[in-house]
Parts: sequence; structure tokens; C-alpha cells
Amino acid sequence: MSVTTEIMLESINPATGEIVGSVPITPTAAIAGIVEKARTAQKSWNALGLEGRHALMQPIANRLAEEAPKIGKLITAEMGKSTPEAQGEASYTADKFATELEDAAAAFAPEIIEDENVKSTLYRDPLGVSAAITPWNFPELMPQQCILPSLVAGNTVVFKPSEDTPLTGQAYADVLNEFLPEGVLQVVHGADDQGKKLVASDINLVTFVGSRDVGAKILTACAPELKRVILELGGKDALIVLADADIEAAASFAVQNSFRNSGQVCVSTERVYVDEKIADEFEELVIAKTKEWKQGDPTDETVKVGPMVHSTQRDLVLEQLNGAIEDGAQLRCGGGTHDNYIEPTVLTNCTHDMRIMHDETFGPICCIQRFSGDDEAIALANETPYGLGGAVFGKTEHAIKVARQLTPGMVGINKACGGAQGTPWVGACQSGYGYHSGRDGHRQFTQVRMVSVPKQIVKPKY
Repeated sequence: MSVTTEIMLESINPATGEIVGSVPITPTAAIAGIVEKARTAQKSWNALGLEGRHALMQPIANRLAEEAPKIGKLITAEMGKSTPEAQGEASYTADKFATELEDAAAAFAPEIIEDENVKSTLYRDPLGVSAAITPWNFPELMPQQCILPSLVAGNTVVFKPSEDTPLTGQAYADVLNEFLPEGVLQVVHGADDQGKKLVASDINLVTFVGSRDVGAKILTACAPELKRVILELGGKDALIVLADADIEAAASFAVQNSFRNSGQVCVSTERVYVDEKIADEFEELVIAKTKEWKQGDPTDETVKVGPMVHSTQRDLVLEQLNGAIEDGAQLRCGGGTHDNYIEPTVLTNCTHDMRIMHDETFGPICCIQRFSGDDEAIALANETPYGLGGAVFGKTEHAIKVARQLTPGMVGINKACGGAQGTPWVGACQSGYGYHSGRDGHRQFTQVRMVSVPKQIVKPKY
């Protein structure tokens, strides 16, 4: 009699190198059966109706809030996010669950459109089985943005969290599964092999948050069967600091948005363009503020910057950093490295001849380039295949005029790029294919079906 031993996926603490925990890797041969189970469960899940699913999911928000401190600690342990940021992510995810649940339910309600002859009802029905493939940098929030609207719509979900943060993904799913019927939300653990097998399986929708290259491969794999795809991909966000900007506020934002989560944020400020008239003052402020950011053990609540998620990501960032310095960028502060850590770093004298001003960096590097007029700033900011987010600092009307000539899907004026409650999180160019969140984003998890009834019987003319 043969004995099959489970192969385990170990989660490694990037700050200490210690094993945080492990989960069984899902055999690729088992994925077809998991999807089949999800398809069977989808019939009864859909039969509950929108109101039934909404009512069943309402208690989840409170349970997520109860588990938030524990999940926050897992986030810090698995990916090195500082304790304030990790606890903030866990608390925000719990708070957001209730509002997103209400927004999604409202987005999916039938809509009546009529004229003098016909009354049409637009129904938003589930697509079927959804695959949610999510990243490590926001290991609880990103899964929620992919899973919650899909479930409310009546889809079932097969969820593959990042292989770098499997414990956080599992903990989130475990809370939801305290309330969901069996088979409605299942978890697949593993890396590329599991992801590819899941995308190729009998699913109807793939929601993916991650790199542009992987997103392109998913889109190609889904094309033959025209599977629905929602992709939130990488970014190379620009900050434009106009001559009439509040320089203090702009410098504070540049530092905060370059270094939070060690720069491992899809909408991190990866390029800063500052008007040459104010550049000297702005750069000195950025350097001074950068030196105030404490780096170290992410479990220390006074630490703002923890390690990179792993050595592979650290090496990618260092390769860009060293290349920029070789090409003429000036290292003004930071640049030191040990273990998985990279110090918050400021580079000036950057140009578009440098790889670091084109490729996604995903690390704690603030790259500053000067410009001599609005037209040059706009051209530089738009010289990228990416288009996720961006920001413009300056007098409001002036900043809006510049922002309206930029290519990203989201631009903040004297603030980060995120919008008001109910707005979508939307990338443009090669940073997004479809989008999520808000009424319009939620509706992409559904199939529109229209039923039209005549208001009066019209006799044929013959």
C-alpha cells in the first residue's frame, strides 16, 4: 500500500528568515475537481438570490474585524509590512467589507429602462465560476476586491493567494467560509503551475492582480474560449510637482508614496517630475523627510519601513538602482542594503535614458527628474506603457488642466490617486484590462441579460 505525502508550501518571514507556517500545495491534478465542485455549488448559491446572498454575507464584516489583529500580524510576518501598515490593512479590509457588500448589492439590482412602447429589465446575472489570483503586497485587501463582488453576484470562487503569503490568504478565506456554503469559496495553494492550471480549467472569469507580463499571459490563455478577464496590472506612477505647488505638501507626499510598504505598492510614486524653478528646495525637503523614516524590524511599531518581501525582489530593485547610478543619477541619501532590506533612497539627476525611469521598480526608491514647463512634464509622465495612477501637485485649476492630459486611469490632485467611495479602481494603457470596485467595477463580475415586454400588443401590418 503506497502512502502519499503532502508537499508543503512554506511561508518565510523576510525579516528573520524563519518559517512562519506552511500549507499543503494543491496538486494540479486536483484542480479540475475543485472547479467542478465550485460549478455544482454555484447552482444553489445563485438560487439564494441577491437578497439571500447579501443577508448571509453580512455577518462576515464583524468576524473580519475580530480577526483583524491576528491577520495583521500574519501580514507582517509573511511579507514584512510594518506593523502600523499591516494592522491598517487588516482593519481597513474589515471596515470595507460592509460598505463594499452594500455597494455590490446595489450595483447588481435589476434596472428598468422603458420608452413609450417597451419596458426592458436589465438583469445582472452571475458568470459562473470565477478564479481569483492575487498578489503578496496587499495579501488581504486584494483578495477581497476580487472575491467579494464575485460572490455577491452569485459566482462561486476558486482563490489562489500568492505563494509568498499563503497563510494570510487562507486566514481570510477561513473567515468567509464560516458563513458560506461548502464549495462556494475554495482555496488553491501553489505557484505558477497551479495558476496556469486554474486559468486553463473550466472557469468563466479570471480576476488577477499582479505584473503586466503575467497578465498578458493570462489574457492569451483565456482568448481561445473567450473567458472573461479582469486584470489589474503593474504601474509606473508619476508625480508632477508644478511651480505653483505647496512644496512642503508635495515633498511629504513624494516620501510617503515612495516608501510606504517599502515601495511595494502598485500605485507607488516611482517617478517624480519637479519644475526646475522649485527643484532645489523640493529635493532638499524630500531628502530631509526621507531621513526621518525609520527602517528595521517590522514588528516594532515605531518602524515605518520593513524588508522587501524576498531576496528576488530586493535584487531586482538593486539592479535598477545600481544601473541608474552608473548612468549618472546622483545618490542623495540611502542606498544601503543588508539581508532583504534596502534603505529608503533618493536619486536626483534622473533621466529617461535610465531603466529605473521606465521599468516597474516596486522598491523604496524616490527618483527625481526636473522639467522646464508643463508640456515637458506631461510628455515625460506619459512616456510609459503603464497607466495605473498618478498625482499632480499645484494650484487646483492648473493641476487639473495638467491632469486631464495624462494617460493613467486615476489621477489625484494634491493627493493620492484613489477616488471617493463608490468610484472604481481603474487602470489604463497596459496597467488594466477591465477594472474593479465601485458600481461600474462590480458590474464586470456579471453578465447583463435583458428581458423586454411590450406595453401594448402591436398588431402586425399586413
